[in-house]
Amino acid sequence: MCGIAPWLALTGLSGPELKLQQQYIAWSHTALDNATRPGSPDFLNFNDGGQALVDAAFLAQGLLRAPDVLWTPLPDRVKTQLIDAFVASRKASDPKTSNWVMFAAMVEAFLLHAGQATVPSRLEANLRLMLGWYLGDGAYGDGEFYHHDYYNALVIQPMLVDVLGVLKAHDPRFTPAYDQVLTRSTRYAAVQERTIAPDGSFPPLGRSLTYRFGALQTLAQMAWMDKLPAEITPAQVRCALTATIRRLIEAKGTFDAKGWLTIGFAGHQPGLGEPYISTGSLYLCAAGMLPLGLPPAHAFWSAAAAPWSSQTVWGGVDQPADHALKDVRQVEVPDLKP
Repeated sequence: MCGIAPWLALTGLSGPELKLQQQYIAWSHTALDNATRPGSPDFLNFNDGGQALVDAAFLAQGLLRAPDVLWTPLPDRVKTQLIDAFVASRKASDPKTSNWVMFAAMVEAFLLHAGQATVPSRLEANLRLMLGWYLGDGAYGDGEFYHHDYYNALVIQPMLVDVLGVLKAHDPRFTPAYDQVLTRSTRYAAVQERTIAPDGSFPPLGRSLTYRFGALQTLAQMAWMDKLPAEITPAQVRCALTATIRRLIEAKGTFDAKGWLTIGFAGHQPGLGEPYISTGSLYLCAAGMLPLGLPPAHAFWSAAAAPWSSQTVWGGVDQPADHALKDVRQVEVPDLKP
């Protein structure tokens, strides 16, 4: 849901796409009810074990990316069920040493949006922890140390932007922090665009590769938000992401006989699946498709095809040099006013 939410919220569609969008909105409303209604055969675990917090956070992120279609229209009964579920997730885990601090913060951000009381030790304090792990040039450590994986794009940067976006809307004192993390994400989007090789592949580094092109979420998010760096056009990002998505989706063994994604990166590679990976986990790949929330007339879709950075450079075309982002390490996070 956190991946398709922008498309669900997109207005102005027509024809078969509008019909498909309306169907997915209706399915989403039904799923939100069934997943949070005690006694439902589809009732989800929100309070037992750390994975419950992870799942709650991605659900909260989806709701926050399309509140006008995924939250506001819900019956009060379902809203209450969701609030109860998110409050229950506080019992699942209290992370303080890794990117998981953003899962707790994301849940609290949704509760704030829903008009509920928040827990400062899970919201403001966790933001300070995550921001304190900033290493420079748009990259954060996953805790004290940097990890060569894609969690900057899978969790850290998108959730920092989304959580601080909620806080900024609630209290303008959070605007400087929001602006700073957005600047860093714009830089990280540039880095991600440059990692996409001329053939659409990208380095298979670190854990959770089975999220496939979800690993490029920051690039997708900055394209959706119109916050790409000046040197990168929406059209080249469209072409780069399309090449990557096709390379991964079209790999032999990507889908099982019933059409479900299989565990793997480029096909069925179960050895890449960590203990926390299930079939449902694999659909975080949709986070790489956030630009679906842009209208058809937007340059992302309407501009002519363009080569992405690695195609241009490897093609022998002269280009300006890439440069690191120079910014301050310290970002102030105020306390929410009661």
